[in-house]
Amino acid sequence: MRDALWSELLKARRSRLPALTSLAFTLVVFVCGLFMFILADPARARALGLLGDKAQLSGASADWTGYLALLAQAVAVGGLLVYSMIAIWLFGREFSDRTAKDLLALPTSRTSIVAAKFTLAVGWALLLAAATAAGGLLLGALLALPGWSAQAATAGVVRILVAATLSAALTTPLALAASIGRGYLAAVGVLFVLAFAAQIIAALGFGSWFPYSVPGLYAGIAGPGHDPPGPISVLLVLVTGAAGVAATLAWWRNADHDR
Repeated sequence: MRDALWSELLKARRSRLPALTSLAFTLVVFVCGLFMFILADPARARALGLLGDKAQLSGASADWTGYLALLAQAVAVGGLLVYSMIAIWLFGREFSDRTAKDLLALPTSRTSIVAAKFTLAVGWALLLAAATAAGGLLLGALLALPGWSAQAATAGVVRILVAATLSAALTTPLALAASIGRGYLAAVGVLFVLAFAAQIIAALGFGSWFPYSVPGLYAGIAGPGHDPPGPISVLLVLVTGAAGVAATLAWWRNADHDR
């Protein structure tokens, strides 16, 4: 397991994906900060025209609570896409680069290989979320947002990290899709279908029963008038993540890797 994880870390370090994912979450922080900057002055929002309208449509309040809630929503929705791409890359690249057979010829069990990939994916996701929370706190301080308190900051950071954890758990079926599809394309198609379904089902009011809608609902994307998902919804997310891990592991153990 240690050797497999070290190998995955080396692959990630030598790729462009860590830089691209970091850039994506950095942009999230700056966009949310820009919305706060606009919302803090309604006259400025009107002067900026369409951009100001979009900021006002976000429904966020120009204070620490609203800012951290907006960050959590961005992490929940955007993070699901970014984290899924990480999982797809970790598993799909072995087939796209034609290194799957070479990897399986090593004196390392298939279980260790799959476990190492999932461990890296989860650690990567949480590191991005923690960096987003830290960057958000720094930018919020620079903007001198009102309503600061240690309690509000702690609650906001916890919401960001929990939303990230829920989103990361839902990426395991995408790893399975990348494995079965032996590459990126099929998994990306599944990701688009799931992301579209999450939006539609949440809009219809059944998001609490669809795992891929739960992170966004937990982060408060439905608005302050809606109750957050309950324990059953969170359990559905965890069961989906665990099932994805088990199914991916079973596939790697039993599939005929002939290319």
